[in-house]
Amino acid sequence: MEDPIKLILTRSTAFDKAPTEGGSVPTEAVNLSDEELNANLSSFVSESVSQSARPELTSAPIVISGGRGMKSGENFQLLEKLADKLGGAVGASRAAVDAGFAAHELQIGQTGKVVAPNLYVAVGISGAIQHLSGMKDSKVIVAINKDKDAPIFQVADYGIVDDLFKVIPEVTEKV
Repeated sequence: MEDPIKLILTRSTAFDKAPTEGGSVPTEAVNLSDEELNANLSSFVSESVSQSARPELTSAPIVISGGRGMKSGENFQLLEKLADKLGGAVGASRAAVDAGFAAHELQIGQTGKVVAPNLYVAVGISGAIQHLSGMKDSKVIVAINKDKDAPIFQVADYGIVDDLFKVIPEVTEKV
C-alpha cells in the first residue's frame, strides 16, 4: 500500500446505525506543520442537489421501484401517486432507465444507488442480479410482476402475480 492515493468505498446500507450513546474511541494528538496543514491535497469542486417533495431515495423508509414492465415513462406516474400516498421515494431498475422511462438518479442497483428501506416494492422488475445488489438489504420486499417465474420472487417476502396496471391503481386507491 505504497500508492500516494488511496480510495475507500463503503456501502452506506451495509451497516446498522451506530448507537447514539455509550462506547468510547481512543484519540491521539497529531502534530502537523503549517506546510502539512496547507498542502492543498483536496479541493471542493461543486455540490448539486436535486429538489423533490419526496424523501431522498437512499434514505427513504419506503421505496416504490419500477422496471421495464412499466412500458413507458408516463406510466411511472402510477408509482409516483402510490409513493406520495405512502410518503416514499420512487426508484427504477437499470432496464427502465436505459429504456428512457426514468432518470438515472432514480436507478437502483450495481451501477445506481443502494437502498435499504423498511418497505421495497418492486413493480414490473424481473430481478436481475444487478438490481438485487442495490436493494437486497431492504427489510420487507414486495414484488408485483405478471411473470410468476421472475427471479424477483426468489428474494421477495411477498409476491403478487398479476398485471401491475390493475394492481397498482387498486393498491393506491385503498391506501
